[in-house]
Amino acid sequence: MGKQLILIFGLVLVFGCSSSKNITKKSFSEEEIKMIMNADSLKPMRVYKITNEKDSLLLRMKSSYIKPDANNPILQNFIKRLYATVRDSTSLGVGIAAPQVGILKNIIWVQRFDKDNFPFEVYLNPKIISYSEQKQTMREGCLSIPDRSKTLYNRANTITITYDTMQNEQKTESISSFTAIIFQHEIDHLNGILYLDHLNENIPIKL
Repeated sequence: MGKQLILIFGLVLVFGCSSSKNITKKSFSEEEIKMIMNADSLKPMRVYKITNEKDSLLLRMKSSYIKPDANNPILQNFIKRLYATVRDSTSLGVGIAAPQVGILKNIIWVQRFDKDNFPFEVYLNPKIISYSEQKQTMREGCLSIPDRSKTLYNRANTITITYDTMQNEQKTESISSFTAIIFQHEIDHLNGILYLDHLNENIPIKL
């Protein structure tokens, strides 16, 4: 009887560990895991660009929900590498979205110019739930669209967003001015939209 209990307990441990690993891996595909874990957290990832046909196809795809989990080592490594990418000397952007490095998950980094010291912050599963009628004008560029920039007149001056934190907290926030443009630009990426797609609706509006 004792040996049977030990055997059963051992099986429970094995199955329990396997289940935990599967939950971690389900957040990303096997190919995405290889891309994320092929270097440590300080190593920038390659930025996908529309000048490359395969890259361009992926940049037009919608990203999917990511389960917030501060204990997921793959997610942790990816978030740090995504930050390293946007802060890399060859990039130096004010925001970046996961699809821009080939990972189709709803994750963005945004520099908060509306906060002291302009910190970079990460957002999981961000969504814009309201746009102000008031618009703003700004010239935009993109790490995935090299050597180009265009003036857009149709970005909302104020937006309200919902998002998840790594600790699985759901939050709602209202954001205005230049920082609101960054959020709109990066959340567009999660939906397979590039800023060039707005040019057809890009009509100057008196502010």
